[in-house]
Amino acid sequence: MVAVPQEPKLLEPLSSVVGGFLRILTGLVAAAFILSLFSGVRIGWGSSNGCVTASWVNGSSTDTSALFSSKEGAQVSVIPEYCAADMDGYQRILNVLSELPSALLLIGGLILLNMLLKAAARNGIYTLQTANRVRVLSWWLLVGSVLAEIIQANAQTALLDTLTTEAPYTAVSWLNAWTPPYLAVLAGLGLLTFSRIIRVGADMREDIEGTV
Repeated sequence: MVAVPQEPKLLEPLSSVVGGFLRILTGLVAAAFILSLFSGVRIGWGSSNGCVTASWVNGSSTDTSALFSSKEGAQVSVIPEYCAADMDGYQRILNVLSELPSALLLIGGLILLNMLLKAAARNGIYTLQTANRVRVLSWWLLVGSVLAEIIQANAQTALLDTLTTEAPYTAVSWLNAWTPPYLAVLAGLGLLTFSRIIRVGADMREDIEGTV
């Protein structure tokens, strides 16, 4: 099926931005890998000292108000950040899992989006192939965002459990560490809807071309 000449222009500037960002990201990853080979510097995910901020564990006192300047009538609250002095293997795994899923979700989403835009520019927007690629991207966002947040919340809660007795690994601690991915879920649902619209448009396009 021949694509309509104007259809690639409809995908701009998103197509150029996504393609350019992917090239920059690939270059940065390659540069980081080469640097780790020749400099001895370990390039990885997670903070270097395994720090976790327990936002639900906080307190205040006259000492903290004096330490951090505040105006009259204001109260200063302190949110602790627990860091490992020397991480063991288990803590390193938890530290990586506390950040890596979101990075993989972003990279995978960019790759799928780039493939979608290139295929749409080449074959046309209102095609069954485009509808299928939009649906794949939508499920990637829907399922991936939820799984990423669940994995990261579990990793952060488990890592925090190894650093303090104030925040043991419990359901309450996990819920406090978990951030529901509202925007990603809504975006996924929106793309799922658009995939159905594109599929209807593709069927209508085939019917029109069949009658010509």
